[in-house]
Amino acid sequence: MTPQLRRDAIVDATVAVMLRKGMAATTVRDVADRMGTSSGLVHHYFASMDDLLSAAFDRAAGQDLDGTAAAMADGEGAVGRLRIFFGAYTRADQDWAFQLWLDAWAEAARRPALQATSQRINIAWQQLLARTIRDGVATAEVTCADPDAAAWRILSLLDGLALQAVAHRAAIARSLVVAWSAAHAETELGLPPGTLTQASGRPVDGARTHR
Repeated sequence: MTPQLRRDAIVDATVAVMLRKGMAATTVRDVADRMGTSSGLVHHYFASMDDLLSAAFDRAAGQDLDGTAAAMADGEGAVGRLRIFFGAYTRADQDWAFQLWLDAWAEAARRPALQATSQRINIAWQQLLARTIRDGVATAEVTCADPDAAAWRILSLLDGLALQAVAHRAAIARSLVVAWSAAHAETELGLPPGTLTQASGRPVDGARTHR
């Protein structure tokens, strides 16, 4: 393998181990065993466990962000893109995706590289939503005085409800996570009830792959 392919293989193996054991329990030995190689090879490409976990999280979480953004690009107008956003928000409706974020948030305080990566990707989600809201304001599809703040509120509600659904299981039905968040967004953006829960278009390519 070329150095880049070898590095990619290490990252892929780390993602697989992370999703099976959890981020905190993942070790270099686990990754090496998954690949059938030595821990020394992993250390050759990654100076610390923080760097390795950061790269693996970037790979897994970044793919879902990219898939959602690509799907939204095909939406008709800002409202159409918002429907796709809610329909394709993997963090809200897939246990593996939100558990990955929970792990990253829990580990971030002790791992600077992981903290920087999770913060960057989280802001990218917020900016994806904020840009769409700004486009809707420009075309008079929605009304919003502060798209950036609205995007943070909508995203935070989505994540907070998803936390309840994933961590506490029976506390909140999974179907309500997106339904309540979309209803809040409709209020924020001056849209009629039910606007954002209509059919959102094609599924996201590549999403829901890391079972």
